[in-house]
Amino acid sequence: FDEVKQAAKERWNEVLGRIQVGGGTEDQYRTFYSCLYRSTLFPRKFYEINADGKPVHYSPYNGKVCDGYLYTDTGFWDTFRALFPLLNLVYPSVNHEIQQGLANIARENEFLPEWSSPGHRGCMVGNNSASVVADAILKGITPEKDWQALYDCIAYGTEHVHPRASSSGRLGHEYYNTLGYIPYNVGINENVARTLEYAYNDWCILQIAKKLNRPQEELDKWEARSRNWQNVFDKEQNLMRGRNLDGSFQEPFSPYKWGDAFTEGNSWHYTWSVFHDVNGLIAKMGGKEEFTKMLDSVFVVPPIYDDSYYGVRIHEITEMQVANMGNYAHGNQPAQHIPYLYDYAGEPCKTQKWVRNVMDKLYSAAPDGYCGDEDNGQTSAWYVFSALGFYPVCPASDEYAIGTPYFPLAVINLENGEQTIISAKNSDGTSTSLDTYIKSISLDGRPYNENFFKYDDLINGAKIGFSMRK
Repeated sequence: FDEVKQAAKERWNEVLGRIQVGGGTEDQYRTFYSCLYRSTLFPRKFYEINADGKPVHYSPYNGKVCDGYLYTDTGFWDTFRALFPLLNLVYPSVNHEIQQGLANIARENEFLPEWSSPGHRGCMVGNNSASVVADAILKGITPEKDWQALYDCIAYGTEHVHPRASSSGRLGHEYYNTLGYIPYNVGINENVARTLEYAYNDWCILQIAKKLNRPQEELDKWEARSRNWQNVFDKEQNLMRGRNLDGSFQEPFSPYKWGDAFTEGNSWHYTWSVFHDVNGLIAKMGGKEEFTKMLDSVFVVPPIYDDSYYGVRIHEITEMQVANMGNYAHGNQPAQHIPYLYDYAGEPCKTQKWVRNVMDKLYSAAPDGYCGDEDNGQTSAWYVFSALGFYPVCPASDEYAIGTPYFPLAVINLENGEQTIISAKNSDGTSTSLDTYIKSISLDGRPYNENFFKYDDLINGAKIGFSMRK
Protein backbone atom coordinates (compact mmCIF):
# COMPACT_ATOMS: atom_id res chain seq x y z
CA PHE A 1 0.00 0.00 0.00
CA ASP A 2 2.74 2.45 0.92
CA GLU A 3 4.51 1.77 -2.38
CA VAL A 4 1.35 2.43 -4.38
CA LYS A 5 0.64 5.56 -2.35
CA GLN A 6 4.16 6.87 -2.95
CA ALA A 7 3.98 6.09 -6.66
CA ALA A 8 0.69 8.00 -6.92
CA LYS A 9 2.17 10.97 -5.06
CA GLU A 10 5.18 11.04 -7.37
CA ARG A 11 2.99 10.82 -10.45
CA TRP A 12 0.70 13.65 -9.34
CA ASN A 13 3.72 15.78 -8.43
CA GLU A 14 5.01 15.19 -11.93
CA VAL A 15 1.70 16.13 -13.54
CA LEU A 16 0.95 19.17 -11.36
CA GLY A 17 4.61 20.21 -11.28
CA ARG A 18 4.47 21.09 -14.96
CA ILE A 19 3.39 24.50 -13.70
CA GLN A 20 5.00 25.96 -10.59
CA VAL A 21 3.62 29.11 -8.99
CA GLY A 22 5.16 31.12 -6.19
CA GLY A 23 4.63 34.20 -4.05
CA GLY A 24 1.01 33.44 -3.19
CA THR A 25 -0.85 32.35 -0.10
CA GLU A 26 -1.59 28.76 0.87
CA ASP A 27 -5.23 29.16 -0.14
CA GLN A 28 -4.20 30.59 -3.52
CA TYR A 29 -1.95 27.58 -4.09
CA ARG A 30 -4.78 25.25 -3.12
CA THR A 31 -7.12 26.97 -5.54
CA PHE A 32 -4.64 26.94 -8.41
CA TYR A 33 -3.53 23.34 -8.04
CA SER A 34 -7.07 22.10 -7.43
CA CYS A 35 -7.99 23.68 -10.77
CA LEU A 36 -4.94 22.23 -12.48
CA TYR A 37 -5.83 18.83 -10.98
CA ARG A 38 -9.38 19.02 -12.35
CA SER A 39 -8.00 20.07 -15.73
CA THR A 40 -6.12 16.77 -15.99
CA LEU A 41 -8.94 14.37 -15.07
CA PHE A 42 -10.65 14.26 -18.49
CA PRO A 43 -10.70 12.89 -21.11
CA ARG A 44 -9.90 9.42 -19.79
CA LYS A 45 -7.87 6.64 -21.35
CA PHE A 46 -10.01 3.98 -23.03
CA TYR A 47 -7.21 1.75 -24.26
CA GLU A 48 -5.03 -1.03 -22.87
CA ILE A 49 -1.52 -2.25 -23.61
CA ASN A 50 -1.48 -5.79 -25.01
CA ALA A 51 1.08 -8.57 -24.49
CA ASP A 52 3.19 -7.13 -27.32
CA GLY A 53 3.35 -3.75 -25.63
CA LYS A 54 1.04 -2.07 -28.16
CA PRO A 55 -2.07 0.00 -27.44
CA VAL A 56 -5.42 -1.58 -28.30
CA HIS A 57 -8.98 -0.52 -27.58
CA TYR A 58 -12.53 -1.72 -27.73
CA SER A 59 -14.32 0.60 -30.14
CA PRO A 60 -17.84 1.70 -29.16
CA TYR A 61 -18.06 3.02 -32.72
CA ASN A 62 -17.91 -0.31 -34.56
CA GLY A 63 -18.04 -2.90 -31.77
CA LYS A 64 -14.60 -4.33 -32.51
CA VAL A 65 -11.25 -4.53 -30.76
CA CYS A 66 -8.92 -2.26 -32.74
CA ASP A 67 -5.31 -1.19 -32.66
CA GLY A 68 -4.23 2.16 -31.31
CA TYR A 69 -5.25 4.74 -28.73
CA LEU A 70 -8.70 5.86 -27.71
CA TYR A 71 -9.87 8.38 -25.10
CA THR A 72 -13.40 9.05 -23.89
CA ASP A 73 -15.55 11.07 -21.47
CA THR A 74 -15.31 14.61 -22.76
CA GLY A 75 -17.70 17.15 -24.21
CA PHE A 76 -16.07 19.33 -26.86
CA TRP A 77 -18.76 22.01 -26.46
CA ASP A 78 -17.10 22.78 -23.14
CA THR A 79 -13.49 21.72 -23.53
CA PHE A 80 -12.51 23.18 -26.91
CA ARG A 81 -12.32 26.60 -25.28
CA ALA A 82 -9.45 26.24 -22.80
CA LEU A 83 -8.95 22.62 -21.74
CA PHE A 84 -7.55 21.37 -25.03
CA PRO A 85 -5.44 24.52 -25.56
CA LEU A 86 -4.01 23.86 -22.08
CA LEU A 87 -3.11 20.30 -23.09
CA ASN A 88 -1.46 21.58 -26.26
CA LEU A 89 0.74 23.96 -24.31
CA VAL A 90 1.53 22.00 -21.13
CA TYR A 91 0.76 18.33 -21.87
CA PRO A 92 1.16 17.93 -25.66
CA SER A 93 2.23 14.27 -25.42
CA VAL A 94 -1.17 13.45 -23.90
CA ASN A 95 -3.04 15.26 -26.66
CA HIS A 96 -0.79 13.52 -29.17
CA GLU A 97 -2.43 10.27 -28.05
CA ILE A 98 -5.92 11.81 -27.90
CA GLN A 99 -5.64 13.06 -31.48
CA GLN A 100 -4.50 9.64 -32.66
CA GLY A 101 -7.57 8.29 -30.90
CA LEU A 102 -9.79 10.74 -32.78
CA ALA A 103 -8.21 9.60 -36.04
CA ASN A 104 -9.01 6.01 -35.05
CA ILE A 105 -12.63 7.02 -34.49
CA ALA A 106 -12.66 8.59 -37.95
CA ARG A 107 -11.58 5.26 -39.42
CA GLU A 108 -14.07 3.25 -37.34
CA ASN A 109 -17.22 5.21 -38.26
CA GLU A 110 -18.37 8.22 -40.26
CA PHE A 111 -18.56 10.84 -37.50
CA LEU A 112 -16.36 12.34 -34.82
CA PRO A 113 -18.18 12.51 -31.48
CA GLU A 114 -19.05 15.88 -30.02
CA TRP A 115 -19.66 14.25 -26.65
CA SER A 116 -18.15 10.81 -26.06
CA SER A 117 -19.28 8.57 -23.19
CA PRO A 118 -17.85 6.25 -24.38
CA GLY A 119 -19.27 6.50 -27.92
CA HIS A 120 -21.63 9.04 -29.51
CA ARG A 121 -23.97 10.81 -27.11
CA GLY A 122 -26.73 13.24 -28.00
CA CYS A 123 -25.69 16.26 -25.93
CA MET A 124 -25.09 19.96 -26.70
CA VAL A 125 -24.60 21.58 -30.13
CA GLY A 126 -21.88 22.50 -32.63
CA ASN A 127 -19.03 20.69 -34.36
CA ASN A 128 -16.36 21.74 -31.91
CA SER A 129 -14.37 18.60 -32.64
CA ALA A 130 -13.20 20.73 -35.56
CA SER A 131 -11.67 23.22 -33.11
CA VAL A 132 -10.01 20.47 -31.05
CA VAL A 133 -8.55 18.87 -34.18
CA ALA A 134 -7.49 22.13 -35.84
CA ASP A 135 -5.71 23.52 -32.77
CA ALA A 136 -3.66 20.33 -32.41
CA ILE A 137 -2.78 20.17 -36.12
CA LEU A 138 -1.72 23.81 -36.27
CA LYS A 139 0.45 23.40 -33.19
CA GLY A 140 2.26 20.37 -34.64
CA ILE A 141 0.83 17.84 -32.18
CA THR A 142 -1.19 15.53 -34.46
CA PRO A 143 0.79 13.04 -36.61
CA GLU A 144 0.64 14.22 -40.23
CA LYS A 145 -0.49 10.76 -41.37
CA ASP A 146 -3.79 11.36 -39.53
CA TRP A 147 -4.62 14.79 -40.93
CA GLN A 148 -6.53 13.64 -43.99
CA ALA A 149 -8.67 11.08 -42.15
CA LEU A 150 -9.63 13.68 -39.57
CA TYR A 151 -10.40 16.31 -42.21
CA ASP A 152 -12.53 13.92 -44.26
CA CYS A 153 -14.52 12.87 -41.20
CA ILE A 154 -15.15 16.45 -40.03
CA ALA A 155 -16.10 17.57 -43.55
CA TYR A 156 -18.53 14.65 -43.85
CA GLY A 157 -20.20 15.73 -40.63
CA THR A 158 -20.97 19.18 -42.06
CA GLU A 159 -23.32 17.55 -44.60
CA HIS A 160 -24.84 14.80 -42.43
CA VAL A 161 -26.24 14.11 -38.97
CA HIS A 162 -25.76 10.97 -36.91
CA PRO A 163 -28.89 8.78 -37.04
CA ARG A 164 -29.07 8.24 -33.26
CA ALA A 165 -27.06 11.09 -31.64
CA SER A 166 -27.95 14.36 -33.32
CA SER A 167 -25.04 16.12 -31.61
CA SER A 168 -22.67 14.32 -33.99
CA GLY A 169 -22.68 15.77 -37.46
CA ARG A 170 -24.82 18.86 -38.01
CA LEU A 171 -28.47 19.04 -37.17
CA GLY A 172 -29.95 21.63 -39.52
CA HIS A 173 -27.13 21.44 -42.06
CA GLU A 174 -29.63 21.63 -44.95
CA TYR A 175 -30.66 25.14 -43.88
CA TYR A 176 -27.22 26.28 -42.77
CA ASN A 177 -25.50 25.25 -46.00
CA THR A 178 -28.09 26.96 -48.22
CA LEU A 179 -29.40 29.95 -46.24
CA GLY A 180 -26.29 30.58 -44.16
CA TYR A 181 -28.22 30.17 -40.89
CA ILE A 182 -30.63 27.81 -39.18
CA PRO A 183 -34.07 29.44 -39.06
CA TYR A 184 -35.80 30.11 -35.77
CA ASN A 185 -39.18 28.83 -36.93
CA VAL A 186 -38.42 25.42 -38.49
CA GLY A 187 -38.52 23.31 -35.34
CA ILE A 188 -34.77 23.13 -34.66
CA ASN A 189 -34.04 24.40 -31.19
CA GLU A 190 -30.99 26.44 -30.18
CA ASN A 191 -30.73 27.61 -33.78
CA VAL A 192 -28.67 30.78 -33.21
CA ALA A 193 -26.18 28.88 -31.05
CA ARG A 194 -25.85 26.24 -33.77
CA THR A 195 -25.34 28.88 -36.46
CA LEU A 196 -22.65 30.70 -34.49
CA GLU A 197 -20.78 27.54 -33.56
CA TYR A 198 -20.96 26.11 -37.08
CA ALA A 199 -19.48 29.36 -38.43
CA TYR A 200 -16.53 29.18 -36.03
CA ASN A 201 -16.15 25.46 -36.73
CA ASP A 202 -16.04 26.17 -40.49
CA TRP A 203 -13.21 28.61 -39.83
CA CYS A 204 -11.39 25.84 -37.98
CA ILE A 205 -11.96 23.45 -40.89
CA LEU A 206 -10.52 26.13 -43.17
CA GLN A 207 -7.29 26.11 -41.15
CA ILE A 208 -6.97 22.32 -41.59
CA ALA A 209 -7.78 22.59 -45.30
CA LYS A 210 -4.99 25.13 -45.74
CA LYS A 211 -2.50 22.77 -44.07
CA LEU A 212 -3.60 20.01 -46.46
CA ASN A 213 -3.34 22.31 -49.51
CA ARG A 214 -6.93 21.56 -50.46
CA PRO A 215 -8.31 23.02 -53.74
CA GLN A 216 -9.13 26.71 -53.74
CA GLU A 217 -12.86 26.10 -54.17
CA GLU A 218 -12.87 24.17 -50.89
CA LEU A 219 -11.03 26.96 -49.13
CA ASP A 220 -13.48 29.49 -50.51
CA LYS A 221 -16.44 27.41 -49.28
CA TRP A 222 -15.18 27.19 -45.72
CA GLU A 223 -14.18 30.84 -45.66
CA ALA A 224 -17.60 31.95 -46.89
CA ARG A 225 -19.38 29.78 -44.33
CA SER A 226 -17.18 31.12 -41.55
CA ARG A 227 -18.89 34.48 -42.10
CA ASN A 228 -22.38 33.05 -41.54
CA TRP A 229 -22.45 34.46 -38.01
CA GLN A 230 -23.38 37.77 -39.63
CA ASN A 231 -26.75 36.31 -40.68
CA VAL A 232 -28.04 36.15 -37.08
CA PHE A 233 -26.69 39.53 -35.99
CA ASP A 234 -29.41 42.15 -35.55
CA LYS A 235 -27.89 45.57 -36.11
CA GLU A 236 -30.84 47.34 -34.47
CA GLN A 237 -30.25 45.49 -31.20
CA ASN A 238 -26.48 44.99 -31.63
CA LEU A 239 -27.18 41.44 -30.45
CA MET A 240 -27.55 37.98 -31.90
CA ARG A 241 -31.18 37.07 -32.54
CA GLY A 242 -33.22 34.26 -34.04
CA ARG A 243 -34.02 34.67 -37.73
CA ASN A 244 -37.02 33.17 -39.47
CA LEU A 245 -37.13 31.24 -42.71
CA ASP A 246 -38.31 34.34 -44.61
CA GLY A 247 -35.37 36.39 -43.33
CA SER A 248 -37.25 38.36 -40.68
CA PHE A 249 -36.03 38.34 -37.08
CA GLN A 250 -37.95 36.50 -34.37
CA GLU A 251 -40.72 38.31 -32.52
CA PRO A 252 -41.05 38.79 -29.64
CA PHE A 253 -37.41 38.99 -28.62
CA SER A 254 -35.84 39.25 -25.18
CA PRO A 255 -32.05 39.20 -24.73
CA TYR A 256 -32.67 37.72 -21.26
CA LYS A 257 -34.40 34.54 -22.49
CA TRP A 258 -32.32 31.45 -21.78
CA GLY A 259 -32.38 28.54 -24.20
CA ASP A 260 -34.82 28.75 -27.12
CA ALA A 261 -32.47 30.14 -29.81
CA PHE A 262 -29.45 29.64 -27.57
CA THR A 263 -27.78 26.83 -25.60
CA GLU A 264 -27.79 27.22 -21.81
CA GLY A 265 -27.49 30.94 -22.15
CA ASN A 266 -29.12 34.00 -23.69
CA SER A 267 -28.35 36.64 -26.28
CA TRP A 268 -26.13 38.59 -23.87
CA HIS A 269 -23.89 35.53 -23.68
CA TYR A 270 -23.92 34.27 -27.26
CA THR A 271 -23.53 37.60 -29.04
CA TRP A 272 -19.80 37.26 -28.38
CA SER A 273 -19.37 33.73 -29.79
CA VAL A 274 -17.47 34.94 -32.84
CA PHE A 275 -14.07 33.78 -31.63
CA HIS A 276 -12.48 33.83 -35.09
CA ASP A 277 -13.69 37.26 -36.22
CA VAL A 278 -13.87 39.59 -33.24
CA ASN A 279 -12.75 42.48 -35.42
CA GLY A 280 -15.62 41.72 -37.79
CA LEU A 281 -18.04 41.83 -34.86
CA ILE A 282 -16.53 45.15 -33.77
CA ALA A 283 -17.19 46.54 -37.25
CA LYS A 284 -20.76 45.23 -37.26
CA MET A 285 -21.43 46.93 -33.94
CA GLY A 286 -20.22 50.25 -35.27
CA GLY A 287 -16.65 50.39 -34.05
CA LYS A 288 -14.60 49.85 -30.92
CA GLU A 289 -16.41 52.43 -28.81
CA GLU A 290 -19.84 50.91 -29.39
CA PHE A 291 -18.43 47.40 -29.00
CA THR A 292 -16.97 48.38 -25.63
CA LYS A 293 -20.30 49.86 -24.52
CA MET A 294 -22.04 46.60 -25.36
CA LEU A 295 -19.41 44.62 -23.46
CA ASP A 296 -19.85 46.96 -20.49
CA SER A 297 -23.58 46.30 -20.63
CA VAL A 298 -23.07 42.57 -20.03
CA PHE A 299 -21.68 43.38 -16.59
CA VAL A 300 -24.10 46.15 -15.60
CA VAL A 301 -27.54 45.02 -16.82
CA PRO A 302 -29.31 43.37 -13.87
CA PRO A 303 -29.02 39.59 -13.46
CA ILE A 304 -32.63 39.09 -14.52
CA TYR A 305 -33.66 36.16 -16.67
CA ASP A 306 -36.48 34.49 -18.59
CA ASP A 307 -36.58 30.74 -17.98
CA SER A 308 -39.85 30.06 -19.84
CA TYR A 309 -38.11 27.84 -22.42
CA TYR A 310 -36.99 25.43 -19.69
CA GLY A 311 -39.96 25.88 -17.37
CA VAL A 312 -37.60 25.94 -14.42
CA ARG A 313 -34.65 28.03 -13.27
CA ILE A 314 -31.70 25.88 -14.35
CA HIS A 315 -28.65 25.89 -12.09
CA GLU A 316 -26.62 28.00 -14.55
CA ILE A 317 -29.10 30.84 -14.04
CA THR A 318 -28.79 30.54 -10.26
CA GLU A 319 -25.00 30.69 -10.56
CA MET A 320 -25.25 33.87 -12.64
CA GLN A 321 -27.42 35.49 -9.98
CA VAL A 322 -25.13 34.43 -7.13
CA ALA A 323 -22.09 35.82 -8.99
CA ASN A 324 -23.90 39.19 -9.16
CA MET A 325 -21.90 40.46 -12.14
CA GLY A 326 -24.85 41.62 -14.18
CA ASN A 327 -25.70 39.13 -16.92
CA TYR A 328 -22.17 37.71 -17.01
CA ALA A 329 -22.61 33.98 -16.34
CA HIS A 330 -19.12 32.65 -15.70
CA GLY A 331 -20.49 29.36 -14.40
CA ASN A 332 -21.36 28.39 -17.97
CA GLN A 333 -18.97 28.20 -20.88
CA PRO A 334 -20.39 30.52 -23.59
CA ALA A 335 -19.62 33.58 -21.47
CA GLN A 336 -16.22 32.67 -20.09
CA HIS A 337 -14.13 34.42 -22.75
CA ILE A 338 -16.10 37.68 -22.65
CA PRO A 339 -13.77 39.65 -20.31
CA TYR A 340 -10.87 39.07 -22.70
CA LEU A 341 -12.66 40.72 -25.62
CA TYR A 342 -11.80 44.19 -24.33
CA ASP A 343 -8.25 43.47 -25.55
CA TYR A 344 -9.51 43.53 -29.14
CA ALA A 345 -11.13 46.92 -28.61
CA GLY A 346 -7.97 48.48 -27.19
CA GLU A 347 -9.27 48.50 -23.59
CA PRO A 348 -7.03 45.93 -21.86
CA CYS A 349 -7.51 47.57 -18.46
CA LYS A 350 -11.14 46.40 -18.51
CA THR A 351 -10.03 42.86 -19.31
CA GLN A 352 -7.69 43.06 -16.35
CA LYS A 353 -10.43 44.40 -14.07
CA TRP A 354 -13.00 41.73 -14.83
CA VAL A 355 -10.60 38.79 -15.02
CA ARG A 356 -9.20 39.66 -11.58
CA ASN A 357 -12.74 40.11 -10.25
CA VAL A 358 -13.71 36.64 -11.44
CA MET A 359 -10.58 35.00 -10.03
CA ASP A 360 -10.99 36.74 -6.67
CA LYS A 361 -14.73 36.30 -6.30
CA LEU A 362 -15.68 33.03 -7.98
CA TYR A 363 -12.76 30.73 -7.19
CA SER A 364 -11.37 29.85 -3.78
CA ALA A 365 -10.11 26.95 -1.67
CA ALA A 366 -13.35 26.84 0.33
CA PRO A 367 -16.04 24.17 -0.13
CA ASP A 368 -18.17 26.65 -2.10
CA GLY A 369 -15.20 28.04 -4.01
CA TYR A 370 -16.24 26.87 -7.44
CA CYS A 371 -18.63 28.83 -9.60
CA GLY A 372 -20.41 26.08 -11.54
CA ASP A 373 -19.90 22.77 -13.27
CA GLU A 374 -16.29 21.83 -13.85
CA ASP A 375 -17.51 20.46 -17.23
CA ASN A 376 -14.65 18.07 -17.91
CA GLY A 377 -12.07 20.58 -16.68
CA GLN A 378 -13.00 23.60 -18.81
CA THR A 379 -13.93 25.94 -15.96
CA SER A 380 -10.74 24.95 -14.15
CA ALA A 381 -8.63 25.43 -17.27
CA TRP A 382 -10.03 28.98 -17.54
CA TYR A 383 -8.61 29.69 -14.10
CA VAL A 384 -5.23 28.09 -14.82
CA PHE A 385 -4.72 30.18 -17.94
CA SER A 386 -6.07 33.34 -16.32
CA ALA A 387 -3.83 32.98 -13.26
CA LEU A 388 -0.84 32.73 -15.62
CA GLY A 389 -1.92 35.99 -17.25
CA PHE A 390 -3.29 35.02 -20.68
CA TYR A 391 -6.14 33.08 -22.32
CA PRO A 392 -6.84 31.36 -25.70
CA VAL A 393 -9.93 33.23 -26.88
CA CYS A 394 -9.70 31.66 -30.35
CA PRO A 395 -8.39 28.08 -30.38
CA ALA A 396 -6.86 27.12 -33.74
CA SER A 397 -5.15 30.52 -33.85
CA ASP A 398 -1.72 31.34 -32.43
CA GLU A 399 -2.92 34.09 -30.09
CA TYR A 400 -3.50 34.30 -26.35
CA ALA A 401 -5.25 37.42 -25.05
CA ILE A 402 -3.35 38.99 -22.16
CA GLY A 403 -5.21 39.28 -18.87
CA THR A 404 -3.61 39.88 -15.48
CA PRO A 405 -1.17 37.54 -13.70
CA TYR A 406 -2.25 36.25 -10.30
CA PHE A 407 1.11 35.14 -8.89
CA PRO A 408 4.44 36.94 -8.59
CA LEU A 409 6.10 33.95 -10.23
CA ALA A 410 4.93 31.14 -12.49
CA VAL A 411 7.08 28.67 -14.38
CA ILE A 412 5.73 26.43 -17.13
CA ASN A 413 8.02 23.43 -17.51
CA LEU A 414 7.52 22.57 -21.15
CA GLU A 415 7.85 19.05 -22.52
CA ASN A 416 10.48 20.21 -25.02
CA GLY A 417 12.83 20.99 -22.12
CA GLU A 418 12.30 24.75 -22.25
CA GLN A 419 10.73 26.95 -19.58
CA THR A 420 8.36 29.88 -19.88
CA ILE A 421 8.95 32.03 -16.81
CA ILE A 422 6.36 34.63 -15.85
CA SER A 423 7.33 37.15 -13.18
CA ALA A 424 5.29 40.03 -11.84
CA LYS A 425 6.01 42.84 -9.43
CA ASN A 426 4.06 45.84 -8.26
CA SER A 427 5.22 49.29 -9.26
CA ASP A 428 6.87 49.73 -5.85
CA GLY A 429 8.91 46.55 -6.32
CA THR A 430 6.87 44.30 -4.01
CA SER A 431 5.70 40.94 -5.29
CA THR A 432 2.94 39.77 -2.95
CA SER A 433 -0.79 40.44 -3.36
CA LEU A 434 -0.30 41.71 -6.88
CA ASP A 435 -2.19 44.78 -8.04
CA THR A 436 -4.79 44.33 -10.77
CA TYR A 437 -3.55 46.44 -13.66
CA ILE A 438 -0.54 46.07 -15.94
CA LYS A 439 1.78 49.05 -16.18
CA SER A 440 4.23 47.44 -18.61
CA ILE A 441 5.29 44.08 -20.04
CA SER A 442 8.64 42.77 -21.18
CA LEU A 443 9.25 39.70 -23.31
CA ASP A 444 12.75 38.23 -23.19
CA GLY A 445 14.04 41.51 -21.80
CA ARG A 446 12.46 43.74 -24.46
CA PRO A 447 9.44 46.04 -24.01
CA TYR A 448 6.26 44.36 -25.23
CA ASN A 449 3.31 46.54 -26.21
CA GLU A 450 0.81 44.05 -27.65
CA ASN A 451 -2.42 42.77 -26.10
CA PHE A 452 -1.68 39.18 -27.19
CA PHE A 453 1.09 36.64 -26.74
CA LYS A 454 1.97 34.24 -29.56
CA TYR A 455 2.14 30.47 -29.28
CA ASP A 456 5.68 30.30 -30.68
CA ASP A 457 6.89 32.70 -27.99
CA LEU A 458 5.42 30.56 -25.21
CA ILE A 459 6.25 27.08 -26.50
CA ASN A 460 9.89 27.87 -27.28
CA GLY A 461 10.56 29.19 -23.79
CA ALA A 462 10.15 32.83 -22.82
CA LYS A 463 10.79 35.25 -20.00
CA ILE A 464 7.74 37.42 -19.45
CA GLY A 465 7.92 40.29 -16.97
CA PHE A 466 4.84 42.18 -15.74
CA SER A 467 4.98 45.45 -13.85
CA MET A 468 1.69 45.85 -11.98
CA ARG A 469 -0.15 48.91 -10.68
CA LYS A 470 -3.36 49.76 -8.83
